[in-house]
Amino acid sequence: MEDDSDPEQSSWADLPDVCLRHVFHWLDDKDRSRAALVCKKWSQAMYSGSLWRTRTITFNGRPSRAHTFEFKTALWYVKKFGKYLEHLEIKLLYPYNTVFTQKFQATMRGLLSHLGKCNSRLVSLSIKNLELDRLVWKNMVRVQFIKNLGTFLKRMSKQLDYLNLRGARVTLEEGCGLLNSLSCLTNESFISEINIEDFFSLHLPVYNSALFYQTVSKFHSLVILTFNYNCVSDELLDILREHSAHSLCTLNIKCHIHDPHGQVVWGMSWANLAKRAPKLNVNFFFERVMKHDHLARILLVEIPVRSISLRSCYFSDPDWVMRPTLTNLLPAYWHVLQKLTLEVNNDHELLDDELLQLILSCRRLFFLKVWAFLSVTFMERLLHNRAERRCFLTTIKVRIYTARQETSEEDRLLRDIYKKFKNLIDSELNYFVITYPMV
Repeated sequence: MEDDSDPEQSSWADLPDVCLRHVFHWLDDKDRSRAALVCKKWSQAMYSGSLWRTRTITFNGRPSRAHTFEFKTALWYVKKFGKYLEHLEIKLLYPYNTVFTQKFQATMRGLLSHLGKCNSRLVSLSIKNLELDRLVWKNMVRVQFIKNLGTFLKRMSKQLDYLNLRGARVTLEEGCGLLNSLSCLTNESFISEINIEDFFSLHLPVYNSALFYQTVSKFHSLVILTFNYNCVSDELLDILREHSAHSLCTLNIKCHIHDPHGQVVWGMSWANLAKRAPKLNVNFFFERVMKHDHLARILLVEIPVRSISLRSCYFSDPDWVMRPTLTNLLPAYWHVLQKLTLEVNNDHELLDDELLQLILSCRRLFFLKVWAFLSVTFMERLLHNRAERRCFLTTIKVRIYTARQETSEEDRLLRDIYKKFKNLIDSELNYFVITYPMV
């Protein structure tokens, strides 16, 4: 027995540090703490900086015994290992009352204060879905949180390369103040990626704000910018062209029905930006903005559009006629469009032919996601064209809406279609198709 156990003990004792750290990498905090008690070497491995570079801290507002320890655990982690942190994500889930948001604000004050003093490595910060315009945030708590966050961003401004404040829902002055914190030390910022989708409160016409233009003009090396269409204007595009054209690669633009989107933006402004930023790709995400005249005002031919997502969110409106969009508007991007997502409740019009023709006309389209009222034979026609190399899709995800609760016949037809094109689907496609009763 001793002969059998000694080699095993020796192998663990002689395990190289890099291998030991790899083992610790797969353990959660509780198991790491227990393993660190085994011996001095394992204790040293636990405090290896490589184990603590990335962290997601979740604060869950739903009352439970397990969630009561989240606030203490977050502070414990930052005090113990905050100096190693390079990528930090804060998740705030279901803030249900003012008591919870007060505890969250107090915890974040201590967390950000300690990080600001001990950390010199943080390059990525994400704090999503704060929804600071909700009533669960008392005004004093809200103001103090924004102040603490601004102070922290100011301290980290020289090292941060990525900032995600999606869903913060702040006022124009508060939002610009937070973004200005990134440039207040040198009056310019070289951060490469910012996500300010749903950053400002609903209904704000940010495109009219000189303060916003002044704020954006301080960012000189943007590579990826994610924001809402209520920020877009000729002035913004000119600022991006002047300060970030050499680096700019991606603009992700969300357009929501409740955000102002009636402003006029000239195609020449887009053309000038695209000319100065040859690597630029623009991705549009429309939510319940489905009317053709609204889309035509936004989707200008001068924009280098890579991806378009049109989602009705299950709503149906007789004024949402998709046929002109599919036949007149989207084909203008036949040479650049690579991803297309359509989630439409088109119970008042059939779109099989128009959609298929659009797919065949887009020579670079490789991703297709469609939730719509379609005939099952549409899939057979699409796969036949794919087999004949008339389109170049590699991902096909389709949910076929039906007006009947019983879908057994449609399901049988889909199985037959799969069998017919099984070799193609299994070897070349990421394929998922189902029927879905909309009753």
